[in-house]
Amino acid sequence: MGSHYDALLQHLNDIHNLRMAAAVLDWDRETTMPEGAAASRATQLSVLARLAHEKFVSERTAELLEKAEVELNGADYDSDEVSMVRIARRDYDEAVKLPAEFVAEMTRLTAMAHGEWAKAREAADFAAFRDTLKRIVDMKRQEAEYRGGGEHPYDALLREYEYGMTTAQVKEIFESHKPALVELIAAINEVKDRVSDAPLRQPFDIAKQREFARSVIKAYGFDFSRGMQAESIHPFCTHFSRNDVRITTRFDPNHLNPALFGMMHEAGHGLYEQGVAPELDGTILDSGTSLGVHESQSRLWENIVGRSKGFWKWALPLLRKAFPGQFDDVDLETFYRAINKVEPSFIRVEADEATYNLHIMVRFELEQALLVGDVRVEDLPEAWNAKFESYLGIVPPNDALGCLQDVHWSVGLFGYFPTYALGNLLSAQYYAQAVKECPEIPEQIEKGEFSTLLSWLNDKIHRHGRKLTADELTRRITGQSIQADDYIQYLKDKFGEVYSL
Repeated sequence: MGSHYDALLQHLNDIHNLRMAAAVLDWDRETTMPEGAAASRATQLSVLARLAHEKFVSERTAELLEKAEVELNGADYDSDEVSMVRIARRDYDEAVKLPAEFVAEMTRLTAMAHGEWAKAREAADFAAFRDTLKRIVDMKRQEAEYRGGGEHPYDALLREYEYGMTTAQVKEIFESHKPALVELIAAINEVKDRVSDAPLRQPFDIAKQREFARSVIKAYGFDFSRGMQAESIHPFCTHFSRNDVRITTRFDPNHLNPALFGMMHEAGHGLYEQGVAPELDGTILDSGTSLGVHESQSRLWENIVGRSKGFWKWALPLLRKAFPGQFDDVDLETFYRAINKVEPSFIRVEADEATYNLHIMVRFELEQALLVGDVRVEDLPEAWNAKFESYLGIVPPNDALGCLQDVHWSVGLFGYFPTYALGNLLSAQYYAQAVKECPEIPEQIEKGEFSTLLSWLNDKIHRHGRKLTADELTRRITGQSIQADDYIQYLKDKFGEVYSL
């Protein structure tokens, strides 16, 4: 390739590696770092963020981008080189709006805030985190002003996670399928006693839970020679290269679901990162194209595969062996219904498929309200509870089960939550297309064979990394943009069977 592009690539890769070094420190902070190291770790992360940002928004980057753009003029849009320059330009145009001092301070503040949030959550004490959250919200307002663009201040923050999507579009998508969700949930509520999840609420040895869940995601295709699993307060996935992907979960000794389905979920993210094309490794393209697409992968493996009857035809006998005597009297139909019980609940990450998107709508609306000042931070618990009751018909008994349950606001991830619901829609849309092209997939899942589905996802989604926008990718795969029809049909078919509607 031309000398200007090569120089740009080396420059960008140096920046990328600085960011990955920070990501390693972040992983350690959330998994094994001693509590007393919080302040020094915040300083370390702040310095790395400032150095990477200053290097990226430098005149050198601008010069190399301009020369590489000229050098590649007329080359193939889909080529790695043109894609690298195109995405680097997009990232640069966003990053240059933020002062380095602001980036450093936001990184320091949120690094410290994580530990404060964890303590407040454990104590169910919002007041202990309130003042820190105020500072974070103030800085996110400032960030929205710096970034600018869009009809709503929230657009600027949403753009970081779902490029090309606007607040108005998210509202439209949510409103388009909310009535169907409400109708389905109401119909289920009329016959809710038909399903019990009692088999899942027993004492389960944590070591055995871990072993069984790891065996499942290994069968999916998660490569433990290029990945690992640990514990954290809030489950997540991160990566430092396609050959170093880390996932975490949390365990409940009296409930099978959180760790098992949580690990399936995070493995979906991990499979995406491990599936990025080798030639993109170590570059700014070596990750998912958007968080909505990323979430589609985790929700697909957790729910569409992991909560399917076909999957448990294969997996239930293995579960019986893992927990002798605990499922001997539980047949496939009873177990399938149990893992798909619909019931309004407080914790988002453990919510059933029918009510999950309502959790996201609560957060989406509150984030906007906080950003524009319609809700004050000090009034967040009351606002949360009121909206939660409106959407889900229940009121959290404390803030740990309410506004403190998610890690996202403590680490500054405003604009992130809508991508979870978008991912649900895309999971059904992509899976429908996969089965259309490879109709043998459902039968293979019944036998514990997942390679055809994973290969399809690798080819259609994973290998591209960040080369295409979410909309470009989705249109190429399915022939249309994101839509809710496949998801709603999936829910109606599934829960129509589970509840005999």
